[in-house]
Amino acid sequence: MFTNDDVIHTYTRREALDDGVLMDAGAMAQEAGFKVPVALTAQVWATCVSWSPDERTPQDEDGRLWDVVWMASLAARAAARRGDTGRVEFDVRVVPRGGRHPQLTRLALVLGPGDQGECVATILAPDED
Repeated sequence: MFTNDDVIHTYTRREALDDGVLMDAGAMAQEAGFKVPVALTAQVWATCVSWSPDERTPQDEDGRLWDVVWMASLAARAAARRGDTGRVEFDVRVVPRGGRHPQLTRLALVLGPGDQGECVATILAPDED
């Protein structure tokens, strides 16, 4: 009935960015040394980046995003020196909502093809794919 060439459904990276399933790290990722576009999953954004000024610990989203992309950048460089490719896990300290003390949070960086086959990076929780 179907061949391997029949496409049933596609969901592009662009659609995921437009829908808020992925959040673009933008210029901050470039500042951290990435030469490819970087996006974070909505889950990582919600737990590691998103911050309200109403929280009792003064932080801001730009600073929290910087911490995530900088640590991802360091992990990517270390993996490249080892010859690892594709996926690398790394830790970042994150102040949780309603908290004051940072907690060690494990994340993963995945390199893969974008919508046109270009190299892109995605930062996600270890249990996401």
